[in-house]
Amino acid sequence: MNQPSRAARINEADANRPDPAAPVVDSITLMSGRRELIIRHGAESYRLRVTASNKLILTK
Repeated sequence: MNQPSRAARINEADANRPDPAAPVVDSITLMSGRRELIIRHGAESYRLRVTASNKLILTK
C-alpha cells in the first residue's frame, strides 16, 4: 500500500491550517472597493484581483 501514515496525514493537515496568531484582514478592507491592487514583495510585483465570480486571484 502507498497510503501515507497517520502521522504524515496529521502533519499535512497542520501545514494547511492557518497560523492562529496570523493577523486577519478582510478582503473588502484590503481592496478598498477596488477590483485589483498591486502588492510589492521585495523587487517583485504581484497583482491581486477580484474575478467576475468574486474569487481572488494573485498573479506575478
